[in-house]
Amino acid sequence: PRYRPDWASLDARPLPAWFDQAKVGVFVHWGVFSVPAWGSEWFWWHWRGEHRPDYEQFVQRRYPPDTTYADFAPHFTAHDFQPREWAQLFQRAGARYVVLTTKHHEGFTNWGSSVSWNWNSLDTGPHRDLVGELGQALRESNIRYGLYHSLLEWFNPLYLADKESDFKTQNFVLKKTMPELYDLVLKYKPDLIWSDGDWEAPESYWNSTSFLAWLYNDSPVKDTVVVNDRWCNNCSCHHGGYYNCADKYKPGTLLTHKWEMCSSIDKLSWGYRSNMNIAELMDEASIIEELVQTVSFGGNYLLNVGPTKEGVIVPIFQERLLSLGRWLDTNGEAIYESKPWRVQMENSTDTVWYTSKGPAVYAIFLIWPQDNILKLSSPTPSPATQVTMLGFAGTLKWQKSPGKGLLVTLPYMLPSPLPPQSGWTVKLEGVK
Repeated sequence: PRYRPDWASLDARPLPAWFDQAKVGVFVHWGVFSVPAWGSEWFWWHWRGEHRPDYEQFVQRRYPPDTTYADFAPHFTAHDFQPREWAQLFQRAGARYVVLTTKHHEGFTNWGSSVSWNWNSLDTGPHRDLVGELGQALRESNIRYGLYHSLLEWFNPLYLADKESDFKTQNFVLKKTMPELYDLVLKYKPDLIWSDGDWEAPESYWNSTSFLAWLYNDSPVKDTVVVNDRWCNNCSCHHGGYYNCADKYKPGTLLTHKWEMCSSIDKLSWGYRSNMNIAELMDEASIIEELVQTVSFGGNYLLNVGPTKEGVIVPIFQERLLSLGRWLDTNGEAIYESKPWRVQMENSTDTVWYTSKGPAVYAIFLIWPQDNILKLSSPTPSPATQVTMLGFAGTLKWQKSPGKGLLVTLPYMLPSPLPPQSGWTVKLEGVK
C-alpha cells in the first residue's frame, strides 16, 4: 500500500525489524561547534542568541576582536579524521548503528550541500565530504548508518523571516530544509534519519508528512529506512517512526511503542569540550546500567561522543566505548535481538533486570550479591530448569526459593580491593 502524507497513514507503517534487533548505537556530534569546544554544541546560540556573559567573555579572552562564528569554520579541519578507524572503534564498542550529525542548528553541513553555499565541509574547513567518508567506512564494517539533521537553523535569514511571519511563509523549508533532506537520502541512502530542530513550528510549516510519504513510498531506502519522532512542534512521542520523546528519555516502564534513549558520555554536552573533567563523564557502570534498563523496557540505546575539530575521538571516550564493547562481547546474547520479558525488573531491587529471547530468559544483575546467592523471585522454575552464566563454562546450581522463584549459586569470585566489573547475566532455560 502507498502511504499518504498524513500521520494516520504514516504512523501505521511497520518499523523495519533491523532497528529493534540492533539495540546499541553510537551518536556523533561534530561540527563548527567543535572549534570553540567550550560550553556545548549550542555555543553560537548561547553566545549570539542569548548573549550569555560567560560565552562573550570566553570569545573576548581567546579570539581577536570582531570574531564571528563564521570565523571558526576554517579551523574545523578534520586533519586527523580516519573514518575507518572510527568504524573499527564503533564496531569494537558493539554498535550496530551509528548516527552522525550532518547538520546541527548552526546550519553548517558536513557534506557539500548545494543549498548551503560556503557553509559546508567541502567549501570550507575540512574540504572533505565527512558524511560520505564515514558512511563508506561504516558500510565496509557492516554497521547501519543514521543521519542526524536539524530542521531549523538559528540564524538563517530565510528561517528568521518565516518565523517573523508566524510560519505562514515557507521559504526556508522550500529552499533549504527539504532540498537537503532529499539530497541526503538520494546521495547517502541512510538506514535512519534522526530529525531534530522541530520544536518551533507546526507540521504544516515543515512539510514533514510529504517528505515521509516520499521516503516510505518512492525513495531508494523505502523498505529499510527508520525515522524518529521529531518532525513538528507536537510530534515528539506521538508521530513518526520510533520515539525519542526527549533527550536522555527514561520512561521507567515498558512502552508499547518502539523507543530509543540517547545519552552522552560527557554529561554536560553532546559536542566536544576541551575543558571537560573526569567527574563530568559517565563511568562504565552507569553506561551499562543505562543500556540494561533501556533494553529491558524495550528501547534502543544510543550513546554519544563528540570528536575534536581535528576529527579525534579522545582516548577517554574510546576507553568508555571499548569497555562497553567488552561487556557486550560477554553479555550481548542478552541484549541484541532480545525482547522484553513479562517482568522487566525485580520489585525488591532495581539491580536485576530481565530480557528474553525465545524460551530463554536472561537475568542481568548489576551488583554482585555478597553471599554469592542470586535471589530471583519473578521466574517460576520447573524440574527442567537449567541455569548458566554468560561468559562462564558449565551450569550453575539452583534451588527453589522458600517463597517463590529461585536461588542461584554463583561462581566463587576471588576477593579483590577493586569493585568488580559492572553487570553479569544468568541465562534461565525451562522457567515461566
